[in-house]
Amino acid sequence: MKRRIFQSTFLAVVTFCLSLFLHPISGQADMFICSDGRGGTQFTNAPTGQDCKIVSATQKFAGNTVRRMFQFSGDKSSSSFDRYIQQIGNMYNVDPYLIKAVIRAESDFNHRAISKKGAQGLMQLMPGTAQDLQVANPFNPGENIDGGVRYLRSLLDTFDNNLVLSLAAYNAGPGLVKRTGGVPQIPETLDYVRKVLTHYRVYKTRGG
Repeated sequence: MKRRIFQSTFLAVVTFCLSLFLHPISGQADMFICSDGRGGTQFTNAPTGQDCKIVSATQKFAGNTVRRMFQFSGDKSSSSFDRYIQQIGNMYNVDPYLIKAVIRAESDFNHRAISKKGAQGLMQLMPGTAQDLQVANPFNPGENIDGGVRYLRSLLDTFDNNLVLSLAAYNAGPGLVKRTGGVPQIPETLDYVRKVLTHYRVYKTRGG
């Protein structure tokens, strides 16, 4: 009974949030995200299998350019990252308010955050994902946000701009979302999607 109530509440929140701010997020592609058959993913410009999907052409590895763009002052408040979030959001065609919502849910703007599972930095990149995204230092706010947004952009492309499925994949992995054909009924994932959508709605309503 409690589970049904929780799921109903979750779906209501998702529907409400999407009705307020969801709109198509588009992009052209020249990179690929490929499944390894075990729920993992790999970024490549030379796909070797059929289970690969083109991702946005704007997902160019910014490298040193990104690090030069962002001079971190050491301030841990959310506003200290706003200008950079705006620049990266524009670069990869992802709503900066969505980026900010993900960061708040993932690390609460602590650029030194480490989860129990080993995820690191503002957007909580797993070491393997950071390596695939060529993020040399996941605790560098500029590199971490750039890599995290590129990954989020790839998920939006993979799931045809379905924000709910993309957020679920960010938390639980794209392989699991594909296998279940929807949001996995995992309390952590359901709660994560709800949190991000709620933060996103607040940021959109209040202008950040």
